[in-house]
Amino acid sequence: MCGFRRRRSGKRLSVPGDRRTTLGYCGGRAYAPLRPEIRRHFGVGFASALLALRLLRPDARPGALALVLSAPFLLLGAAVVMELTLVPADLWGAKLIGSNAMHCLTIIPLLSIAPLAALLFAMRDGAPQHPGVAGALAGAAAAGIAATLYASNCPDDSPLFVASWYPLATLIVVAVGAVAGGRLLRW
Repeated sequence: MCGFRRRRSGKRLSVPGDRRTTLGYCGGRAYAPLRPEIRRHFGVGFASALLALRLLRPDARPGALALVLSAPFLLLGAAVVMELTLVPADLWGAKLIGSNAMHCLTIIPLLSIAPLAALLFAMRDGAPQHPGVAGALAGAAAAGIAATLYASNCPDDSPLFVASWYPLATLIVVAVGAVAGGRLLRW
């Protein structure tokens, strides 16, 4: 239905109060912005970007923002515990592996190339005391952006899948960001 209704003339008419229209149901997954794994990835990316920008000064300290970065991981851990409690043990393997594990490991790093390049380009005028750490945080922010984009179309939304494959893909981007940041952000 895609959030449209047909008039008697046959033309499609958008229904203003229909949530599927406002949340982008057509071509994507219904209520994608409300899915918890998308909010977690966005939270990781946003907190990482703020922390990376804070660490651009030589005298910078991460402060309480580093604690904010741990909140999505705590929520994911709680979701994994809930899933292991509620799902029968014989289905744990299927939930963990899913059907798109290799897609996740390749698409998230590929989608993060442009955000990582943009963040490193924006950060090159800064003077971080630890350029590798700043680059790693830029990689985490880029991976958070890429994971948010990927999660909006990935049918594997089990917390076990998200807790196992998304961090592996993120570690790839964080490692590339750390190496690139160590070379490009040096002053």
